[in-house]
Amino acid sequence: MNSGDKALSPIKEYRWKVADPPDLELLNKLSDELTIAPSLAAVLINRKIDDFEKARRYFRPSEEQLHDPFLMDGMHKAVERILAARMANEKMLVYGDYDVDGTNGAGMLYLFFREIGCNVSYYIPDRIKEGYGISHAGIDQANEAGVKLMVAIDCGITAVEQVEYARSIGIEVIICDHHEPGDTIPNAVAVLDPLKPDSQYPFKFLCGCGVGFKLVQAIARTIGDETSVTKYLDFVAIATTADIVPLIEENRVFVKLGLELINTNPRPGIHALLQGAGLDVGAISTGQIVFVMAPRINAVGRLGNAMRAVDLLVSDSFSKAVEFARVLEQENQTRRKIDEDVFLHAQQLVEEYLDVESDGAIILHQEQWHPGVVGIVASRIVEKYYRPAIMMTTVDGVAKGSARSIAGFNIYQALKRCEDKLLQFGGHKYAAGLTVEIDRLDEFKEAFNAVVKELLTDDLLTPEISIDTEIDLAELTPKYLRVLKQFAPFGPKNMRPMFVAHNVELVGAPRIVGKNHLRFKIRKNGTTFDCIGFGLGGLLPRLNGGRKDLSIVFSVDENDYTGVQLPQLKIKDLK
Repeated sequence: MNSGDKALSPIKEYRWKVADPPDLELLNKLSDELTIAPSLAAVLINRKIDDFEKARRYFRPSEEQLHDPFLMDGMHKAVERILAARMANEKMLVYGDYDVDGTNGAGMLYLFFREIGCNVSYYIPDRIKEGYGISHAGIDQANEAGVKLMVAIDCGITAVEQVEYARSIGIEVIICDHHEPGDTIPNAVAVLDPLKPDSQYPFKFLCGCGVGFKLVQAIARTIGDETSVTKYLDFVAIATTADIVPLIEENRVFVKLGLELINTNPRPGIHALLQGAGLDVGAISTGQIVFVMAPRINAVGRLGNAMRAVDLLVSDSFSKAVEFARVLEQENQTRRKIDEDVFLHAQQLVEEYLDVESDGAIILHQEQWHPGVVGIVASRIVEKYYRPAIMMTTVDGVAKGSARSIAGFNIYQALKRCEDKLLQFGGHKYAAGLTVEIDRLDEFKEAFNAVVKELLTDDLLTPEISIDTEIDLAELTPKYLRVLKQFAPFGPKNMRPMFVAHNVELVGAPRIVGKNHLRFKIRKNGTTFDCIGFGLGGLLPRLNGGRKDLSIVFSVDENDYTGVQLPQLKIKDLK
C-alpha cells in the first residue's frame, strides 16, 4: 500500500464513555439554584463544581481568586534578592526556554523588571546547539556581559550542576519552574516551583510563565503597586494555553482575564502576530492560541534562535513588531514544509518496514531529519496510527528525538524501564525527549517495544471519547447557548462539553464539503439542526437515507444567521 492510499483506510473507531449521571437530588438543586438546564448542571457536577459558590467562582473568574504569591516556598528570598539587585543597579538576566511558555515568561519578566527600574536583558538558549534548560554556554555569555543575577523561567529545576557552576563564577540564580524536580534541588538563591517537595502552594498546575507571574505579583505587592500587574496577564494566558496545563482554578483566571486583554487592547507584538496570521482582535479564543499563535512563536525556536520570539513579544513599536511578526510567519511556513516532508517520509517508512499491529510502538530514526520538527511529526504519527511513537534524528553523533503517547499510556515510565539503554531522557506521561547511542538503537527498540507490548492493552488501543451527558435536543435554546459560552475558556480538565443524543432522524441528503468534512441535517421532535463533522467524510456510508435511529456525539457551536444565534452541532462520532 502506498502512503496515498492510507487516506482511504477505515474511519477510526471510538469507545464512547458517558460520565456517570450525578445524584438526582444534587442535580435538581444545582439546576434550580443556577436556573440552568439539567444537562448543563450535570456537566458542572462532572467537573466537581457541585454547589452555588463553586459555580459562581467558575462563571466569574476574577483577580480575587488568585492565591497569595508568598505562599510559594522561596518567594520572600526571591523578592529580596531582586530588589537588592535593583538598588545596586546590578546586571540581571532573564533566562527563558525556546517554547511558548519560556518565551512569553521571559518577555513578561523582562518588561516588568525594566518597568520597576532593573538593569535587565534576556536570553533564550539555542535549541539545537545548547539544548533544553540552563546551559554552560549561556552562563558564560552572561558572565562576559557582567551579569550578577540570573532569573531562569520555565527551566532550571534540574540544573543542579549548572547553578553550581554559575555560583562558582559569581552569578546568583533564581529559578521559576513548574517541571518535576529531581532528587536534588539546585542550590539557587530561591527556587520557585509548586511541585517542590513540601511545597505549601495550593495550586500545583501553573505553567512556567504562571510561576513567573506569581513572582511579579509578590514584587509589585512589596513595592506597593500591585494593581498594575494585570497588564501582564496576556503573556500568562498565551503560555498557560499553549503549555496544555489544566484550565482550572488559577489558570482559568489567568486565561479568562488575559484573553480579555488580548481581545480589547493587545500589546504591539501580540497585535502584529495576530494580524500576520489573519486573525481578528476581538474573537481570539484558546483554540486560536493553540493552533495559530503557538506554532508561529515556536517556529523561530525550532528552526533558529527563539530570541526573535521575545523580540516580537516585548516590542513597543507596532511597525517594528510587524517586521518581527513577518519573520515568525515565514519561519512557520518553512517549518510546515519541513514538517510535511518529514511526516510523508516517516509515513512511508511505517508502511514499508513496520507492522503497526504487532510492533507495539513506532520507532523511527533518520539522520537527515530536522531536529526542530521531530516532536511535531511524532504527534502526527500518533494521531494517524494511534500507537506510541518515537522520532529521532542524529545530533552530534547520537540519536536524539521525541516520544509521544496515546491516552492512558505513560511513555515516561515506559522509557524509564529502558533507561539502561539510553544516554538521557526526560519528560512526562504523554511527551518525552530522549538520546540514544547510534549503535544501541536496535537494542533500545527491542527493549522499548517489549515494554509497550506488556503495558498496552486492547482497550487503550481504541481511542475513547469522553461524553459529559446525554441531552434532549429540545434543551438547545438561545439561553442554553448563552450559558454554554460561559464555560469557556476551554482546555485540559475543562474541555468543551461533549453531548450524546439518541434516536435522531436524518433529514435530506448528507454531503461532503471542503477537505473531507461531513455536512448533514437532523431532526428531533420537529426541530431541525445543522451538523458538521470535520474530517469525518469517511462516515458518509453510515448515513443511509431516511434513518431515524442515529446516535450522535457532538459539541455545540453557534451559527449566526442574519443576527439570530442558532446552534450548530459539531459532530465527533456517530453510530
